[in-house]
Amino acid sequence: MGRVSQAQAQENRRRVVEMASQLFREQGTSVSVADLMKAAGLTHGGFYKQFDSKEALIDEAVSHAFGELAARRATTLEDSDGERAAAQRALIDGYLSPRHRDSPATGCPAAGLATDMARDPGDRGAHRTYADGVSEFADWLATGDGDRDGIVRLCTMLGAVVLARATKDSPLSDEILAAARAALTPAP
Repeated sequence: MGRVSQAQAQENRRRVVEMASQLFREQGTSVSVADLMKAAGLTHGGFYKQFDSKEALIDEAVSHAFGELAARRATTLEDSDGERAAAQRALIDGYLSPRHRDSPATGCPAAGLATDMARDPGDRGAHRTYADGVSEFADWLATGDGDRDGIVRLCTMLGAVVLARATKDSPLSDEILAAARAALTPAP
């Protein structure tokens, strides 16, 4: 088989990073390189042509996931005509929904990667990217400039999603989402 073009190599790399970002959020960073490459539709041997190590891919996949989250926040703000409180409410409603609960692969990386990052030694790029992403998300959720209530709001949201996912097959799951949504977006 011949060499792939530079454009194809870039597309393959993009596909692997995107797939890794999804699989890591859904199944954790312990997903094997072989399984990841198979899911991306590529051969296991091609991995090391694209990445120095699995850790390098984890770093890039975490960055990609938080980039998606930042883009989602920007889109939500734009869809809310720049009205920050309305955008926050829309994002919180979507975050604390059964759809988000049931879609960890495309959901929030703060929730999907929390356990893996807690086990991470903390000196890798992924850990720093994760911490920065959580901080930026909390800042975005704050109700005013300089307010640190965004951290409380994010902790409530993240905790609710994690617990709702863990209790998905029981009525408690929907109760958790509804209670957190009501606490964060009280009726006017």
